[in-house]
Amino acid sequence: MARRTQGTSAGLDRGKIARAAVALVDRDGLDRFGVRRLAQELEVDPMSIYHHIKGKAALLDAMSEAVLVEMMADAGDPPAGWAETARWIARHYRELAYRHPEVFPLLVTRAQTAPVALTALDRLIGAMRTAGLPDRVVADAPMTLFGFLNGYLLAVLNGQPGTAPSVDPAAYPGLASVAPLQHDYGTAAEFDRLVDTVLAGLDARAATGTGDPLT
Repeated sequence: MARRTQGTSAGLDRGKIARAAVALVDRDGLDRFGVRRLAQELEVDPMSIYHHIKGKAALLDAMSEAVLVEMMADAGDPPAGWAETARWIARHYRELAYRHPEVFPLLVTRAQTAPVALTALDRLIGAMRTAGLPDRVVADAPMTLFGFLNGYLLAVLNGQPGTAPSVDPAAYPGLASVAPLQHDYGTAAEFDRLVDTVLAGLDARAATGTGDPLT
């Protein structure tokens, strides 16, 4: 098919461009991604892309938004209760990370201010306020939860789920003593357990009535 002339939209819109960019990064990786390669994939002139999305930074943001929209479209309605809502977000976020491992780093390294991201956080905050949790705990919850989620998922995406760490017991006796308990590294079971640990910490702070750390 002949390439479109410069500036011709070719039926493009922001969503179609972002989804094509996600598919390209899924296939070839983020390091090889560029607007010219995307234009070749869409068989358009690069200016057709810039007509809808102003620059590569805006395109990366559009890609982040596209995978979050996909996540929320598959998620359905959140359950009742703030902890259940947090687990619901966490599990769907993990699924997104494994579905789009090459795109996922964008969610970690770029500010997520798209409506779909803010809506998910607003649901969590609304559930926490409905439950009567202290404002300090509510305010800290998004950073606490996503600090864990982003760090954990980046760590395990390229690992071997279900593989226990191998350490020299003579050099690292403490690590060696707990290694058998880490056999489920990277698995859904480990993920759920660690999410519960994060939520238990928030719940413990809420128990003080002020959200201040327990002493």
